[in-house]
Amino acid sequence: MRKTAIVTGASSGIGAATAKRLAAEGFNVVLAARRRDRLDALAKEIAESVPGAGRVAPVTLDVTSQESVDALAAAVDACHVLVNNAGGAIGLESVATADLADWQAMYDTNVLGLVRVTKAILPKLIESGAGHVVNITSLAAHVPYEGGGGYNAAKHAAYAVNDVMRLELVAEPVRITEVAPGLVKTEEFSLVRFRGDEERAAKPYEGVPEPLVAEDVADCVAWAVTRPPHVNIDRIDVQPRVQAAPYKLHRE
Repeated sequence: MRKTAIVTGASSGIGAATAKRLAAEGFNVVLAARRRDRLDALAKEIAESVPGAGRVAPVTLDVTSQESVDALAAAVDACHVLVNNAGGAIGLESVATADLADWQAMYDTNVLGLVRVTKAILPKLIESGAGHVVNITSLAAHVPYEGGGGYNAAKHAAYAVNDVMRLELVAEPVRITEVAPGLVKTEEFSLVRFRGDEERAAKPYEGVPEPLVAEDVADCVAWAVTRPPHVNIDRIDVQPRVQAAPYKLHRE
């Protein structure tokens, strides 16, 4: 019997790459995100390009809406893997010049969204007898950097929730894994952070010979969820070779 994986934030970047990789690993995949047109296109792509792909179900999801999350839970009969990927960064202002609306938006998606979806899906994960929650955080969850205050705070909170879940669910048949990527070049992360300013969005990657790509993170997720059920990969920190910290990059 095929297992089912739910991937939030599946419309682009790490979420889309993870959905494709899990389909290739033999999972039925639920694609969950706000942009239904992208989900439909991704579902079609997986069906046409992944040999032997199982069921791929697009579900419109806003992780900041309880009603939307409840609808996701009602639409899914079973779940073995939940990948909490929805989130992102907004702005690079200092604490002194912070826009608190941006901080609130980052907390709502990166933290409360993660908790809201996990809470709704957790009974199905326990019922599966071999559930797994994978939380995509960031290197920013563990290493602060100038201009990162709001994103550092939100991802650090997500990391804290991840570790609390690990403690609280230790007696349940549910594994908990955090994947904390460093610099990943995707089509939207930096563009969203810099509010559509393409020139500013390109700067973090300038001169970096080989940043991570979404498929590198998807590879980590796939590896973690395909270990034997008694093996819990607690945390994966993954950076490009040329990155040693958020503020330490080799550029050519």
